Amino acid sequence: MRGCCASALFYIPEVFHIASAVHQINEEINDKEIRLIGDQGEQLGIISPHEAMEIAAEKDLDLVKIAPGSNPPVCKIMNYGKYRFEQTKKEKEAKKKQRVIDVKEIRMSPGIGENDFNTKLKNAQKFLNDGDRVKVSVRFRGREMAHTDIGAVLLKDFAAKCSEVANMDKAPKLEGRNMSMFLSPKPVAPPKKPGKPKTPTTSEVEE
Repeated sequence: MRGCCASALFYIPEVFHIASAVHQINEEINDKEIRLIGDQGEQLGIISPHEAMEIAAEKDLDLVKIAPGSNPPVCKIMNYGKYRFEQTKKEKEAKKKQRVIDVKEIRMSPGIGENDFNTKLKNAQKFLNDGDRVKVSVRFRGREMAHTDIGAVLLKDFAAKCSEVANMDKAPKLEGRNMSMFLSPKPVAPPKKPGKPKTPTTSEVEE
């Protein structure tokens, strides 16, 4: 990982500058004294950073400040490159498990026919079952602006027919020529654990 000079007194450990914003390591640690934890988690007492770096160097490891706010600061001997690699790997795995929730949009007109309405309703229910939020909009054109109440009724009817799988988290609101509402999928309840089989009582066995 690093080379040593002829004398340990002149040993200069390598600095991982890419991680310096996260932790102070090796010669970046310039406190008067530190509390040292060994690479196996053992307490090694309060010593100077210079002594701690010599111990780390003997193990071909790094000295890392893990609790700068403590008095004195706490440092640990570890393989910092390996630690950062494992942390990055964990972060990537956590991101893979996170599901990105999309917002799908369903657009209608005030005079939409029943067949078109049902088609859009099925699409919205599919999106909601997939875990996505749905924005449902009604677009008013020309003189339709005089009858925005029709759009409100249409949206509320739409929400009612999605009520088994969704909650309305934003009621119909008119913005310009569009009236919109938002539906969010209902949280899925965890499956119930099967109950323990009933043990027959003495009287039941005798019968």
